[in-house]
Amino acid sequence: MFHSQPVKEMKKAVSFYRDVLGMEEAWREGEHTVAFKTNADTQILLEEDAEEHTYGPGSIFLVDSVDEFYNENNTSLIFVKEPSDIPPGRYAIFSDDSGNPIRIIDMSKK
Repeated sequence: MFHSQPVKEMKKAVSFYRDVLGMEEAWREGEHTVAFKTNADTQILLEEDAEEHTYGPGSIFLVDSVDEFYNENNTSLIFVKEPSDIPPGRYAIFSDDSGNPIRIIDMSKK
């Protein structure tokens, strides 16, 4: 399963996902489609939350600690939602170079 993430400039996007986020390229189709490996099966999350609608669809990645990730990256990434509490742990959102939201969560309350 794939999660589709539209981007404005492929070279810039590939650099962001590879060099900034440390993801490994899985395959590419010409210069207009590139897939990156993830460390988990993909699931579709449906959420009825008015605030989430303002950010739009995007990927959600599990991290060991949202607060540590934020502290290590808040000067190099654009956070549109700073770390906050959610029932299973902590949650934050940053965006890529094309403005796509990338969500991170930890399960620190589990």
